Amino acid sequence: MNCFLSASVLFFLVSCALGRQSSPKVQVYSHNPGKLGEPNTLICHVSGFHPPDISITLLKNGVEMKGGKQTDLAFESGWQFHLTKHVPFHPQKSEDYTCLVRHMTNEKIYTWEADV
Repeated sequence: MNCFLSASVLFFLVSCALGRQSSPKVQVYSHNPGKLGEPNTLICHVSGFHPPDISITLLKNGVEMKGGKQTDLAFESGWQFHLTKHVPFHPQKSEDYTCLVRHMTNEKIYTWEADV
């Protein structure tokens, strides 16, 4: 386990040394067209960021949605990273669905828009 931890720390340090800080590009969308009242999947895709110090939280009316799943952190050319988180949901008209992205010390909220 110490070897894995050491490799993770080394990877983080090397990636910080090789890349410049880049703010994330964020897309919030649903798997199917956003029809109210129908089962769907809310997706938040974050890409083009560096360093990899990031978290994604999917919210319904400002409260974290349970049952979310997240992909493994992956990197692109130029040491920029991408990550996706998704959760099943049943969109309702009076509810607000958002994606909170924290990168380093910056936080920003992105809103999902239904296709109605």
